[in-house]
Amino acid sequence: MKYNSLFIFSMWLFAPAFAYGACSVQNLTRCLDSVCAINIGANPAARCQYCGTESSGEPTKSNAMKSISAGTSAKYTISDKELKNAPKSPGQRYVWGTRLCLEKLPECTADDVTDNYDALIEQSCKAAGISAEIVSLAKKATSTKTQTACSTEVNTCMINEKHCNADYKRCESDSDFDKFFSDCSVTATGCDSFLSDIRKSLISSRDTTIANADKVLQNIVTAYKNAREQRLVAAQNSCKNDLATKNCIAVVCDANMPNKCKSGYEDEKTLVTALCEYHKIACTRLK
Repeated sequence: MKYNSLFIFSMWLFAPAFAYGACSVQNLTRCLDSVCAINIGANPAARCQYCGTESSGEPTKSNAMKSISAGTSAKYTISDKELKNAPKSPGQRYVWGTRLCLEKLPECTADDVTDNYDALIEQSCKAAGISAEIVSLAKKATSTKTQTACSTEVNTCMINEKHCNADYKRCESDSDFDKFFSDCSVTATGCDSFLSDIRKSLISSRDTTIANADKVLQNIVTAYKNAREQRLVAAQNSCKNDLATKNCIAVVCDANMPNKCKSGYEDEKTLVTALCEYHKIACTRLK
């Protein structure tokens, strides 16, 4: 973890114009610890919480403004009075503490801070991460749920559109299924003892859902095929004895001709017969 970006501004603003001698890393650490390592004996994550990252949690409130250097010389430490003005943001607090410490130790530079104190903050952040993991594991261990509740929770997570989806199309392969199941298992705290049975149940549900979906699709295809065949048979039957043409002439004469193509109005029947000629052409192609 490097904080060089925080000190680009500090390097030219606070660094001395000329060196006064070698920087004392011990004194520099003591000074920065008075800002960043408050109550570190009881809280190994202090440096990370005060001067590292907000994601590591908040420092203990009761010791928030107490300096670790109480009773020692203030020459290389930040006083309790000065700490009351320290920024709450860890990143800003680190820059603020660096500025004050470089004023007390003019032979040191921002590079000395980065090269020596960043590693201490990184160690502290690792401690904070381990602590958070322990809390998380403890929460899982103490959280108890019924198998039904766990099954419902994991199933709801799995059929989410971001995971398998309700039709399980995104989990047809076992590798995809296992990836999403792993994600959902992590969020289902207190369900560890049930996960094996839940997985077997979900695998079965997935296979059934996908199989049924294939059956439904096949049924649709078959239904369309049967309908097409039935229409073809009906069309072929209508072609026998020019039945389709005769029906067409009868319908058009009755609906559209003034004299209904009655005897004596042969011109009407001739016109309608020509109009219905397409049935004969169609029947020729169906043979």
